[in-house]
Amino acid sequence: MSGHHTKNERRQIRRYRIRKRVRGSAGRPRLCVFRSARYIYAQIIDDDSGTTLVAASSREPSVPKPAGSKVGVSTEVGKLVAQRARERGIVKVAFDRGGYLYHGRVKALADGARAAGLEF
Repeated sequence: MSGHHTKNERRQIRRYRIRKRVRGSAGRPRLCVFRSARYIYAQIIDDDSGTTLVAASSREPSVPKPAGSKVGVSTEVGKLVAQRARERGIVKVAFDRGGYLYHGRVKALADGARAAGLEF
């Protein structure tokens, strides 16, 4: 391990590195993912105005919960956030993996969003 950074600090460093490149505009807002041990959250953000346009998370009662699969739940959250985005007329987004590896739950959420019609 490099230096004395905790796992979370290393994620923050990666996150800032990604954010240098990924900015959400009104035309192409940023789809930002936050993953906790138990839940996963997605927000679509317009960085120009600093506002969250759409949000979805696995804590919502409406999200189907495939038993014993956080990855399955993530796909559903991806679909939900995409569906809400399209209701707001958002089709193109920039995906911000938030310093997490593009794998597992984060990838599942992205795949779900794509399946439900978001372009990135």
